[in-house]
Amino acid sequence: MSVIPHLCKDKKLKRIIELQEEFEIKPRMNVHLHLCRSIMSQQLSTRVADIIHQRFLDLFEKNNPSPSDILNIPFDKLKAIGLSNSKTNYIRNVCDFFIERKLTDTAIHKLGDDGVIELLTEIKGVGRWTVEMLLMFTLGREDVFALDDLGIQQAVMKLYNIDGTDKKNLRLEMTRISQKWSPYRTYACRYLWGWKDAGK
Repeated sequence: MSVIPHLCKDKKLKRIIELQEEFEIKPRMNVHLHLCRSIMSQQLSTRVADIIHQRFLDLFEKNNPSPSDILNIPFDKLKAIGLSNSKTNYIRNVCDFFIERKLTDTAIHKLGDDGVIELLTEIKGVGRWTVEMLLMFTLGREDVFALDDLGIQQAVMKLYNIDGTDKKNLRLEMTRISQKWSPYRTYACRYLWGWKDAGK
């Protein structure tokens, strides 16, 4: 089963797929860094998030600092790149957790989606949405559906002409519609985000 023909069985989704370029989802390493970056970028525009992330990398002599490297940066110096107290603490929580659990990229990549969510949401400051983004963009999982993502909700409401006033009904409808995209719901989300961001 290939991705595009399967997703294009949904005629409405097919219309927005044809407006965009194909892409490939690949697993990546340095999971702790991607989790830290996700925390940094919460509630920020992409441009501002990129600036803060670059300031973060500039604190180190290498592009892939370890959890210990990050914890060695004084709290105030880390916060000074443009982070709130909470985000600074959450990033440190991630690093503490990875060190205490002796977590490696290999160990995390071996876990199923639910296992990754259950494990990483133990970290204070890391919620389900954050881990879903990690599953999609770092672990390369192909069948993740970001039900609570505002952008996905807005795109689905617009594309399928759903009234979002009743949040419970919206979630039910989104779940129903997304089931036919499985096992490639991550790709569907990416196309929905791309369509929404393009404003078409």
